[in-house]
Amino acid sequence: MAARRLLLAAVLLLHPLSPCHAATEAAAARRECTYTVRVKTSCASPARTADAVSVAFGDAYRNEAYGARLPAGGAGALERCGVDTFRVGGQCGYGVCYLYLRRSGRDGWAPEWVQVFEPGAAAGEKPSTFYFGSPLPDGVWYGHNRCPKASPAMAARRTNTSASPLG
Repeated sequence: MAARRLLLAAVLLLHPLSPCHAATEAAAARRECTYTVRVKTSCASPARTADAVSVAFGDAYRNEAYGARLPAGGAGALERCGVDTFRVGGQCGYGVCYLYLRRSGRDGWAPEWVQVFEPGAAAGEKPSTFYFGSPLPDGVWYGHNRCPKASPAMAARRTNTSASPLG
């Protein structure tokens, strides 16, 4: 039995990887990062909210992070005039250039701004800041895309085809 395992291990080490296996390994090697997201709730927002608030942001290369539901309705989360800090996981990127929020509920929560700090950012490095200032529409993704337009050649070279919550 031990000899059979040793032989199998040797075959696996010497046998070239199939393209399918190599693609799976490449996808698994994609780096995951944790971003710090700061949200300033507008002073025109309701005092408290039970609205469900989600965030999606990323870079021009379609590396994306997605927070399915920022904690709301908890102790002091997303209160009028407050600043809350959240951790959001996702693919490591190269400069956040778009950010969308989705609000679902009856309260009409309104963000003033959202800042995204990239992992490993040097002290004093500016975050990506997106300004809102008015209540978000209910049940739709709403935000800003400041990413440069990709040329047709650049678009053809994109390899990241992961699904986006934005469709």
